[in-house]
Amino acid sequence: MQIGLYIVGTPIGNLSDMSPRAIEVLRDVDLIACEDTRVFGKLAAHFNIKTKRMAFHEHNEREVASDLVAKIQNGMAIAIVSDSGMPTISDPGFRLVRECRAASLPVFVIPGPVAAISALALSGFPTDRFSFLGFFKDEKHLREDNKIRHTIIYYESPARVSDTLAILARIMPERRVAIVREITKIHEETVIGYPAELMPRKEWRGEIVIVIEPAPETKMSDEEIGEIVRDVVKGAQNTKTAAAEISVRTGLSKSEAYEKVLKGVR
Repeated sequence: MQIGLYIVGTPIGNLSDMSPRAIEVLRDVDLIACEDTRVFGKLAAHFNIKTKRMAFHEHNEREVASDLVAKIQNGMAIAIVSDSGMPTISDPGFRLVRECRAASLPVFVIPGPVAAISALALSGFPTDRFSFLGFFKDEKHLREDNKIRHTIIYYESPARVSDTLAILARIMPERRVAIVREITKIHEETVIGYPAELMPRKEWRGEIVIVIEPAPETKMSDEEIGEIVRDVVKGAQNTKTAAAEISVRTGLSKSEAYEKVLKGVR
């Protein structure tokens, strides 16, 4: 094989999604850098991949990347894989790619499934513009993310989905969400609705992706605006920042939002 780094996508649930090219590359490279060698071991056994492997994860990426670059410089072909999906996408790898680029080393990609894009396709929400923001963080970050008016995608753990829906119901009650879980697996499911509608469900299992539709272009009702004003005023530091956030979330002009704030604090 040509020397260089090979970014190899692997299935996110269904082993039938493994491409023949990915199998060929993983068999032929000199070394495979795995997020978890035990997880990859199961995939390797299924496809009879016997290539030498080593651990390459978020805890050792900074240290190991330089060693892998040196190995490639010395004539090796090295593949990188994550536990599932595409390496570097909310998984280790981008630092290694960056160092290979800086060293003018060849980098190749063998595409595979990506949970975020698969969930976006399943949601039926607009795909012409979207932002993938990695794993959901907290209410503070969501208030900032709510300034994004097009489709938003998050990864989330099943244990936190109920709490996240409660936060979404407070911050963006007017935007529908799609909870997509177990993509490509037997129990694949897509549930769509407004956050408040989905909150009664308490049990969510498997790998979760949350897709949020764009903010509505139609003018909101006075009652909906009132709910947002009360929420923002309650947590705002001053009227200026409150008015700015209300303007973004409701589509009101800044002057109209400012008037709403003044009424809300009286």
